[in-house]
Amino acid sequence: MTRTKLFALASLVAAGSMLGAAQLSAQQGPPQGAPRGGPATPQESGPPQSQPPGQPEGRPYPVMFVTSVELLRSERTGGIDIVRARALVSSNSWTSPHLLPITVGKGIDGMLDLIFQASAPPSMSPLGPFMMVEALLPLGGGHPYKGIRVRSGYNSVTLKTLPGFAEATPPKEDCEKCLGKYFQAKGAAAPAGQAAGNIVREEDLPYPLRIIRPNDGIPSYEYDPNRLTLLLSESGQIVDAAWD
Repeated sequence: MTRTKLFALASLVAAGSMLGAAQLSAQQGPPQGAPRGGPATPQESGPPQSQPPGQPEGRPYPVMFVTSVELLRSERTGGIDIVRARALVSSNSWTSPHLLPITVGKGIDGMLDLIFQASAPPSMSPLGPFMMVEALLPLGGGHPYKGIRVRSGYNSVTLKTLPGFAEATPPKEDCEKCLGKYFQAKGAAAPAGQAAGNIVREEDLPYPLRIIRPNDGIPSYEYDPNRLTLLLSESGQIVDAAWD
């Protein structure tokens, strides 16, 4: 990918934000009074993936898209349930996938709500294929839940029968090969003279987009690892792009 000054600036902004967050965390220390019982903590859901040497680990962030939720049940030693969820992330720079419970005790509807998180890349990521990540969360025997709902940043998958399996249709386009193609906004006519295979349609990109055209300003450049930024030429061709 061609790294423009625009995306180089994004990397510097993200790196500065990560440094500030790390310093604040070191000053605050670990959280106090963590509750006991219930679902396992994220650290118990499985060993973290290794981080490349010299690369700081980003802050926990909801993953892009949950693709499936499954509850596995063992009848041995009194029985134990394990939630298994899979999701898509924008690159292999995401690490430490885990399920974070946001339900305290038994809710009125009997659902266990979880957020699928991972440590996001500390700075922008170039285009590439989506990567699959997986996380496990054991539940104690005799838990009160009748269903499981796992949320990503932009969708959720609900499992209503325990044990069981539920899934969602993944996005059609990961934009790995978007560079050089032409962008078609939702509801707009297709670019004139371009074959269908040379067009990227907005409706095939269900995640957040930031479209920057030649005459657009940039009022804010806050880092979002699940957002795809497309830089367009005057003709609508995608001349640069990144997850930032």
